[in-house]
Amino acid sequence: IAMAATRNVMRAVRVFEFGGPEVLKLQSDVSIPHPKEDQVLIKVHACGVNPVETYIRSGNYARKPALPYTPGSDVAGVIEGVGERVTAFKKGDRVFTTATISGGYADYAVAAANRVFPLSDKLDFKQGAAIGVPYFTAYRALFQKGRAKAGERVLVHGASGGVGIATCQIARACGLKVLGTAGTEEGMNAVLRNGAHQAFNHREANYIDKIKEYTGMEGVDIIIEMLSNVNLAADLQLLSCAGRVMVVGSRGPIEINPRDTMSKESSIIGVSLFLATEEERQECAAVLLDGVEAGWLKPTVGSEYPLEKVVQAHEDIIHCSGARGKMVLLP
Repeated sequence: IAMAATRNVMRAVRVFEFGGPEVLKLQSDVSIPHPKEDQVLIKVHACGVNPVETYIRSGNYARKPALPYTPGSDVAGVIEGVGERVTAFKKGDRVFTTATISGGYADYAVAAANRVFPLSDKLDFKQGAAIGVPYFTAYRALFQKGRAKAGERVLVHGASGGVGIATCQIARACGLKVLGTAGTEEGMNAVLRNGAHQAFNHREANYIDKIKEYTGMEGVDIIIEMLSNVNLAADLQLLSCAGRVMVVGSRGPIEINPRDTMSKESSIIGVSLFLATEEERQECAAVLLDGVEAGWLKPTVGSEYPLEKVVQAHEDIIHCSGARGKMVLLP
């Protein structure tokens, strides 16, 4: 890499056409991008892999980047250079991002300075790469869209992956009663270690009944739903009066009975981090940075892949059963 840097080229994953994981091409002669006036150049030490990146790559997503492009929004690394109007960062600073301009599956990435945040010495780079999409989505779902309040019950449906662990930690720190589901014993233990008061195995045929039994007549006030196309109809049965399901993830259609929302005046609310305003992003960042300092925000890193194994990473994040923490790429 040292040799390559002197030639101003780097390795980066490029997508030239939409399709399956095999369209991810690792190239070693990509020009290192230059930061414009409000941007920074980051030497990438780790980059988070998020399910949304597989949807975008497939071409079946609302947002289609211009081809060719490099995926990846959540990098952690060290500032290599800054644009002339950037004052918040300098070369050598440890940082993490919530978005990149040039793409994070690469040795270097350019990002807008307002999407870059200082990375505490309490966290390593892999943990830094696990903050972006998962924690900002979890906070948005719980509070900015879900209006969660201390004392309410939250069910994190799919709690052992990146967004799930983030939701458990934030909800617990903010005084909610946290229930989480996972598909393996290991996943359930991770959920409990990261703030859930109770864990359920969503592979058990009767787990919905167990949740109902646990919550009694009250039901749950808010459900953070990672797989709506499988769970939404059941979620509506679990809600309290005025309860709400936050749709964070979905991989297809599902049939529901709208009458189920009438009996409890419940809501189904979609969550898109992409639509957050600058104010909302800064509010979220402030809470999360405080959480790192206070010690309750501690990302759990799961599977790690070198850049060469990016195709495998995209296959595994969709098809591997039993998530356990956040998937990261290591350039």
